[in-house]
Amino acid sequence: MATVTFDKATRIYPGSDKPSVDQLDLHINDGEFLVLVGPSGCGKSTTLRMLAGLEDVNSGRIFIGDRDVTDVSPKDRDIAMVFQNYALYPHMTVADNMGFALKIAGVPKDQIRARVEEAAKILDLMPYLDRKPKALSGGQRQRVAMGRAIVREPHVFLMDEPLSNLDAKLRVQTRTQIASLQRRLGITTLYVTHDQTEALTMGDRIAVLNFGILQQVGTPEQMYAHPANAFVAGFIGSPAMNLGKWNLVGDVAHFGDAHVRVPADIVNAVAPEDNGKIVVGIRPEALDVSGEPTENDVPVNVNYVEGLGSDVYVYGSIAGSDVESEKFGSGDDSDQVTVRLEPTHSASVGDVLHLVPEVEHVHFFSASTGKRLGD
Repeated sequence: MATVTFDKATRIYPGSDKPSVDQLDLHINDGEFLVLVGPSGCGKSTTLRMLAGLEDVNSGRIFIGDRDVTDVSPKDRDIAMVFQNYALYPHMTVADNMGFALKIAGVPKDQIRARVEEAAKILDLMPYLDRKPKALSGGQRQRVAMGRAIVREPHVFLMDEPLSNLDAKLRVQTRTQIASLQRRLGITTLYVTHDQTEALTMGDRIAVLNFGILQQVGTPEQMYAHPANAFVAGFIGSPAMNLGKWNLVGDVAHFGDAHVRVPADIVNAVAPEDNGKIVVGIRPEALDVSGEPTENDVPVNVNYVEGLGSDVYVYGSIAGSDVESEKFGSGDDSDQVTVRLEPTHSASVGDVLHLVPEVEHVHFFSASTGKRLGD
């Protein structure tokens, strides 16, 4: 096994003056499952391809273990990739697909068969070894692609959105299989996805990229509870955190008819360039229903109610927000507030819900830089 280290690694594509990946400093521990996540175009696939040797590194270095692989050819890096589109040979059987790389490397047939069967047992593919890919389901094909990587016994697994082509139910099933398999094998893994639910459920740690710049690295719990900036706060969590700029007057933040008291250390951290504004973040599940206005009151005009059995989602807007020039809501540039309630709570379209944010779960960020305040 091996660690992976990006040391200020930068990739600038020809014809562009802006890096796709900008001075990335990232360390992946031996045997760790690290998920690299971010929106489309953030540089996550480029990062993975740099590690694989498929993209040049314009500056900085990449290490696998203590070995500098920055200028090493892909075939000599001892990595194995699992792609989004499976990349299986349609004319070959499952067994031949899984063992093809070993055959090319000149490994004896008996060793190839033994390693293929060992991987097939791990992946529950033994009944399918003589089938061809067209006779398999999407999930089975993805397991074959995993098996092809496993038989190579690499130091590092690289996975590029391997679940994107699967339906929702199969995606949930397969992601648990991949996570448990990685922990069983103990192979250092870099997993790229745009799906933050995959990131939260699969990774030992998560690294969030935006515009090629690393925003934060931490455990799923750390990313959820202590996002380093407003971007991470809005990206991690489902439904997304309610975010927006509020007016700060003394130690109280105001938005429309809503008001939330701001702790003294947060108030002291607000800078002159914030111009009396503060970004407030409240997760949908951190809002409790109150019968009447309280010291911390977030009144929401209910526009839509969605019952899911185990939860009730309420969608609406802050009462009085029509006078605000800014927006506050769940999702990018949204003015729709999302509230997650227990199924025992009832709400109807047209109601005004007085909500009390759980003080310890209210997040504050700088209006000028987006950085977290108070930590």
